[in-house]
Order: sequence, then structure tokens, then C-alpha cells
Amino acid sequence: MSHIAILGISGRVGSRIANELLARGHTVTGIARNIDKVQLQPGLALKQADATRLDALVPLLRGHDAVVSSTHFAGGTDAATAVAAAKQADVPRLLVVGGAGSLEIAPGKALVDTPEFPAAYKPEALAGRTFLESLRAEKELDWTFLSPSALLEPGERTGSYRTGGNQLLADANGKSWISMEDYAIAMADEIEKPAHPRQRFTVGY
Repeated sequence: MSHIAILGISGRVGSRIANELLARGHTVTGIARNIDKVQLQPGLALKQADATRLDALVPLLRGHDAVVSSTHFAGGTDAATAVAAAKQADVPRLLVVGGAGSLEIAPGKALVDTPEFPAAYKPEALAGRTFLESLRAEKELDWTFLSPSALLEPGERTGSYRTGGNQLLADANGKSWISMEDYAIAMADEIEKPAHPRQRFTVGY
């Protein structure tokens, strides 16, 4: 079993990834600015820290097999900090909860660049694309960036999902979506059986 650190454990996605990993018998260190509302459970250690600060992260990450970054891109941990923290702490893998905005809907055309993309989500989506571009320039650390489908909401844990590369996935009805619970399964599966080293991939129904 692995020892995994999760940045942003207090968030909706980070907490579900933690629950999935704990259910599989892994141990988890949850890191967030506010850990008061995170429920303690066996196998989980909570650490209060600002994940944007390299000096705060490095000592907390030492001894882990992988770190999952599930903080916001806009105002959260940037790629340089996440990569440097993993390297300085000798953590061999960085997995990132990505966004759907940088996925392509047509060759060379990203979802975030379409007129229909909601303006409220644009800063986060653009920051996510910058994060991914920074990771693609990283040649030493083993990283993986997992983009969800367009709609990522709390829902059912079905245990079923499809994977793709850089193109947005949609179901038979044209809907692009995945529950946070099944997204967490995909992230845990990637941690246990790495299939996308130094790559971005996406999951959906």
C-alpha cells in the first residue's frame, strides 16, 4: 500500500480522492489551509499548511510515494511550486486534478476558447492550461494531469468510466460529464497502476 499526500483535501474533489484511497487501504496525509471540517478517519493524517508555500510543503511531503494536487489553479498552488516541492521532498510522482477547459473540442481548438465557455470559469480554466503547459516542460519528475469531462459534480460511484487523451469526451447523448466519485476512482486507479507518465488524460462516461 502507498502513502499519498493530497493538497486541498478540504475540497469536494480532494476529499473524495482521499476517501477512495483510504477505502483501498492506502494511508493519506491531507494538507489544506483549513482542515477543521475534514473528518478524521483511520489511515488519514491532517496537516494545516498553505499549499502555495514551498517551505511549508517540503517537510510535509517527505516520505510519500506520490502527491495529488487538488487545489484551485487560480490563486492556488502553481506548477512551479508543486514540482519543486515534490522534487525537494524526494516524492517520485505528482498527480494533478486538472480542468476540462484545456481539452480540445476540435483539432487545435480548446473548450475554454469557445464563445459558449462560461466567463465565470474562464480564469480558473486558463490558469489550469498554464499549469499543464508548465508540466509539459518538466522532464525529470513523473507527473500526470487528469482532466475531468466538462461537467464534474457530486454524484454516484458507479465504478465505470472511459479514458481519453487531449480531446473532450462525451456520452452517446452528447453530454460530457463524470461524477466526482468516479473521477476519484480514476485518480486512484492511476496511482495504483500508472498508465499516463508525463501525460494529460481525461475521464468521462
